[in-house]
Amino acid sequence: MSVTDTQRVRAPRPVRLGPKSVVALVLVSAVGVVAFGWPLLAGAGSGLAHAQDAPWLFAALLPLLVAVVVATISESGMDAKAVAMLGVLAAVGAALRPLGAGTAGLEPMFFLMVLSGRVLGPGFGFVLGSVTMFASALLTGGVGPWMPFQMLAMGWFTMGAGLLPGADRLRGRAELAMLAVYGSVAAFAYGTIMNLYGWTIIPGLGSGISFVAGDPLHENLVRFLAYCAATSLGWDLGRAVLTVVLTLTIGPTLLKALRRATRRAAFDARVGFEKP
Repeated sequence: MSVTDTQRVRAPRPVRLGPKSVVALVLVSAVGVVAFGWPLLAGAGSGLAHAQDAPWLFAALLPLLVAVVVATISESGMDAKAVAMLGVLAAVGAALRPLGAGTAGLEPMFFLMVLSGRVLGPGFGFVLGSVTMFASALLTGGVGPWMPFQMLAMGWFTMGAGLLPGADRLRGRAELAMLAVYGSVAAFAYGTIMNLYGWTIIPGLGSGISFVAGDPLHENLVRFLAYCAATSLGWDLGRAVLTVVLTLTIGPTLLKALRRATRRAAFDARVGFEKP
């Protein structure tokens, strides 16, 4: 048995998105979109309560996440080395999250997710984001009905970094600038998506920013934007600024380290058999 592919100068991606992986990711994302958005389209008597449907979402999410992993293993040969890297990065991300918990949205784990998704690809990135959020919830005691929604949102956040263009060509300041812009925009997007989860279960307070079940979609969306501006804009801004600062300062070193580890692991090397 001999390895037929040598290590490349450019870092290969350990997980390629084949047809099975795409189908699994689409299914996971479809579940997430429905879970986040259905209260906006439901009637006034539908009994909205994410606290009740979260266990069902979690039960549906776990097998779909397993399906993503199985699909990538069968299509791209994801081996023990890739699983080990997944575990290491998830552990580091989970350890970083408590450092900024409760401090103006300063969450350093977000910049690690951006760079990891960029180097390791969208399929690996989605699983990494979801597993990291799951591990951090166990570490911080943050297990609750919000956890599956956080796992989905972080999976999308990390997967998006892997879908950015120029993975094989773009390097240097241009790449860092692109990652910084993506990180800042995605930081606001993450906060907005999680606001949608919380906003629909807060009891009506009779204010102009409260969710009103059964009201026209456009009216609820206007209230939702006002709710985001009034409650979480400063928090999301802190997350975005810290992500940009860490990406521009620590990003070059971390990108080199991740790419070096990926080259040495040779995730995409094909194994062939030769006659003695």
